Amino acid sequence: MAIEVGGVSLHVVDEGSGSPVLLLHGFPDSSALWRHQIPALVDAGHRVIAPDLRGFGASDRPDGVAAYAVPTLLADVLGILDAVGVERADVVGHDWGAGLGWVLASLAPQRVQRYVPLSVGRSTEYFLDMRQREMSWYMLLFLFEGVAEEALRRDGWALLRAWMRDPVDIERYIAELSRPGALTAALNYYRANLPVEVLAGVADPPALPPVTCPVLGVWSDGDFGCGEAQMLASEKHVTGPWRYHRIEGAGHWIPLDAPEELARLLVDFLR
Repeated sequence: MAIEVGGVSLHVVDEGSGSPVLLLHGFPDSSALWRHQIPALVDAGHRVIAPDLRGFGASDRPDGVAAYAVPTLLADVLGILDAVGVERADVVGHDWGAGLGWVLASLAPQRVQRYVPLSVGRSTEYFLDMRQREMSWYMLLFLFEGVAEEALRRDGWALLRAWMRDPVDIERYIAELSRPGALTAALNYYRANLPVEVLAGVADPPALPPVTCPVLGVWSDGDFGCGEAQMLASEKHVTGPWRYHRIEGAGHWIPLDAPEELARLLVDFLR
């Protein structure tokens, strides 16, 4: 279904009944990322709400970098919860969706029952060491408007394929990013929220209040872009109960690479 928030139409999957679970995808994805977890959560008695975040999937792709700033993304998510009549939900986020989930749990704690970040820890701990800065080289490239688009598209999307390690859904990603305005909209997540000063280590990310709800941090040992240290360090910013799970043999796209293990984790933690 489509939900309009602030003049932007957002596509939202809404399935099942029972305690609500909000699933937030990242770059360059859509609600299709969760196609293995949605049935498992519905079968476990949950109502699952999985939006295509603005710029992705079937949702609108507004023009301009500022349209993708985190405060606007947060307003989208809160608007979706309001529109579907959900006061408080369990939240699961991956990649940019995990970053957004940390902000949601910090700034709107009354809306988050439990939180499960996949791959990405708290922004205040993300660029924790030189290893993480090396792994994040692509973020600097993404800040260059026009240059990044050309580099990623050339030679049949060769750079994108190589950087992403040819994930399960690579052809879907390329098809969706090939739509008019889609690649720039996706890259605007980086341009709106990652100042070069933060990437260079001469400025800190914005401070956030601690997360007070229970948190399950999940990381996979085959992740090419997110190191384990930044997820582990996130515990320092959680005052509620903290759990950590390390998935072996999966790449960055945990919901696709380890679908059954992740589904079991979520059903257990959100019970």
